[in-house]
Amino acid sequence: VQLQASGGGLVQAGDSLKLSCTASGRAFSSSATAWFRQAPGKEREFVAARRWRAGGTYYADSVKGRFTIFRDTGENSVYLQMNSLQPEDTAIYYCAARDGGRPGVITSQVRVQASYDYWGQGTQVTVSS
Repeated sequence: VQLQASGGGLVQAGDSLKLSCTASGRAFSSSATAWFRQAPGKEREFVAARRWRAGGTYYADSVKGRFTIFRDTGENSVYLQMNSLQPEDTAIYYCAARDGGRPGVITSQVRVQASYDYWGQGTQVTVSS
């Protein structure tokens, strides 16, 4: 299974972007999907996650109210809608997924990178002031 992240770009502060994460390869189901980001010189950090089976949507405090994680009705792609972007949102954004054949991610672990089995290659988001 490969995850393909796309949709990044260069925008101005206040603009919006929608990132996409699409799975390819064998038939694949995910029990949870997340987005992480890594800014230059910083560690990768949690952005958003959603548990598709157990329910629950989770956001980092820094993006709450501005970002939304959702998927299409065919469940082939997961999106991150980012509104009111700020320069501090500049980073490489990675999508990650938990294999649906494994036990689901528990609430306390949704923000943990090791909870996810598959990762996309990252897409660059740059927000200018």
